[in-house]
Amino acid sequence: MNSGKVLLGVLAGVAAGALIGVLFAPSKGSRTRKRILKKGEDYADGLKEKFGDVLAGVSKKIEKIKADVNDFKEQAHTRTEEVKEELKTVKG
Repeated sequence: MNSGKVLLGVLAGVAAGALIGVLFAPSKGSRTRKRILKKGEDYADGLKEKFGDVLAGVSKKIEKIKADVNDFKEQAHTRTEEVKEELKTVKG
């Protein structure tokens, strides 16, 4: 299973649990709404941070893949040139 989906599921579960806990707590309606809003903002901030971390990790992996592809391309080009030179010596 994708770790991003697992993380999203865990965060959604935690948010739902906190919301249910706040809704069933004995408080005035206005205070409950403020608490729900505050919790929602806290979870949104946490989710943004986690998403940023995941995005940074993906970006690093993409950059590594690009570097690996460029290295492979250079090696292939070098080897192609070597083979061409060997063929010239064999023919000549």
